[in-house]
Amino acid sequence: MTTTSKIAADDPVLTTDFGLEMVRQMRAIDAYGTADNQSPAEVLAPFVLTKEEKRELPIVGDPDEIVVARIKVFYNAISALIEQECGRMAVPLVNLTHEGFGRVLITVGKLVVLDRAVRDVHRFGFPSLSKMKDEADKHLSVALELVGEYPDVAGL
Repeated sequence: MTTTSKIAADDPVLTTDFGLEMVRQMRAIDAYGTADNQSPAEVLAPFVLTKEEKRELPIVGDPDEIVVARIKVFYNAISALIEQECGRMAVPLVNLTHEGFGRVLITVGKLVVLDRAVRDVHRFGFPSLSKMKDEADKHLSVALELVGEYPDVAGL
């Protein structure tokens, strides 16, 4: 078993629908092909931040474009999974200030299936891939439940 950074090359999350979609989304934003030769574990390594790494980051800081892109990838992947499950287009909207505060919305039709305030986005990351998948699964299940509960609004 080889490890890349903090992620094992055979981590089971890498073979889940969520893991595959995250890798797909990361490769999609890689305009210069820098990740073409990277393994899935290497591609997703920036999403994992240990407690020590988070401690090294300043409490207050402005997010750079790379961190903002990772946040968009995370919510784009959730949106893609919502689309796969319910067959309706899910649209993510990430609105952030230059200070790293903002809001994330995912809509299906006219239905808001995710509304989340975000802060300190310069420290965006998860302790492990499984924690990241757990977070995404929570959002996904709530979103699908809402679509099931209000199919007329989701169809507008």
